[in-house]
Amino acid sequence: MTTNEDRVHPNETAVPLLPCPAPQETLAFWRALGFEVTHEQMRPYVYLALRWSGFDLHYGPAPKDLDPAREQSGGCLVMVDSVAPYHAAFTDAMRRAYGKVLVKGLPRMSRYRAGASRFSIVDPSGNTIIFIRRDEPQDLEYGGSKALEGLARVLDNARILREFKSDDRAAYRALDSGMRRRAEDAPVVEQATALAGLIELSVALGKTDRVPEWGAQLRALTLTEPERAQVRSFVADPALLEPWWRPQAT
Repeated sequence: MTTNEDRVHPNETAVPLLPCPAPQETLAFWRALGFEVTHEQMRPYVYLALRWSGFDLHYGPAPKDLDPAREQSGGCLVMVDSVAPYHAAFTDAMRRAYGKVLVKGLPRMSRYRAGASRFSIVDPSGNTIIFIRRDEPQDLEYGGSKALEGLARVLDNARILREFKSDDRAAYRALDSGMRRRAEDAPVVEQATALAGLIELSVALGKTDRVPEWGAQLRALTLTEPERAQVRSFVADPALLEPWWRPQAT
């Protein structure tokens, strides 16, 4: 006798249905990133369907009091083999469409640091789309590793705030406070890493008036080339550090 379970085949496809309080802006954004609009409906209710590579995003009606700026609309995970190519593709698309990578406000994309296992895009409707590596370690620390101390713990916490919580302001405050309270007894490479993070976050947050301050402190530190490589790996855009390296002895 054939049962219902026998008729079920493990080839299902789940498509997220996200609330869309800003349909026109949402369509324009995903189109700019290269998504194909496979369905566009505004009346009698909103229904949008978009496709890119091998995955789909669908949007439906949103509650009337849903404010995109609160970023509490919804979200989904997109599981991939490697996140770096996706971030690179969206970076290129943003630069072509907007002349820059959108890192503040709505919409925006989180920065990608070499070796990271995820990044996120927040769309104009306040939904968060997280691209995550399938084999991401299961023992990730989301509030700072308890095994670390001093400035090393501050750096780990700032990394979590920036990469997993997309909170650049909190990461900046953590590093700024950490440098004032923990730098004196910290290894030079940890000091340099914190300063590199402050330089990058200062640019992202529009606090560029403080970049020379952090840069001067970085230039005052003596680092080996392997230590410089370690510092570069902490930031998404190592080019920001180039003007501030101390000249190497010849």
